[in-house]
Amino acid sequence: MEIEIYADVVCPWCYLGKRRLDEAIARYDGEVTVRYRPFQLDPSPVSEPRPVIDALAEKFGGPERARQMVARVVQAAAGDGLRLEYDRAVAANTFDAHRLVAYATEHGRTAEMVEALYQAHFTEGVDLGSREALAAVAGGIGLDAADARRFLDSDERTAELAADLAAARDLGITSVPTFVLAGKYAVSGAQETETLLAALAEVEQREAAAS
Repeated sequence: MEIEIYADVVCPWCYLGKRRLDEAIARYDGEVTVRYRPFQLDPSPVSEPRPVIDALAEKFGGPERARQMVARVVQAAAGDGLRLEYDRAVAANTFDAHRLVAYATEHGRTAEMVEALYQAHFTEGVDLGSREALAAVAGGIGLDAADARRFLDSDERTAELAADLAAARDLGITSVPTFVLAGKYAVSGAQETETLLAALAEVEQREAAAS
């Protein structure tokens, strides 16, 4: 079964959803192929690095509201063993980060890169809008950092990524994570592991009945 994951690497619910899906797949008996699809929560340019908390406060009605939102997701993530350090997280446009995932895919390292980007953003305070920082993340998973920087400084995968982002909009995807199972069944949100496991089993049954 193919699972497409529409997600953004600065989305905490996407990080949590990935962790839960990973666990569901580990417990699932069938064969699964995972494909990561890009999505940007906010495609606006970020002129200079700034704390995520400040960006959230500006967007959602002040520091108190931002802290409430953060506390909710931090607690949910902790229940699944994830540590989100919002006092360190830096707001960034993720276009180049998604290009770096495409670069990693060319080298057979998609899952490692996605996990590394989540960790860099949420626990290490790395600015994912910085090409230098992104190249270092690539080096951290065993890829050639200098070649990754060369890639990022070029226009490789730029047109393809723009097309992929447009395709997600055309499909009507407005929130992430969104998991598409077998090309036709969508599951939205960071669902519990048991819910995802049940969805995998149900889709397997439906696909078997239709064949």
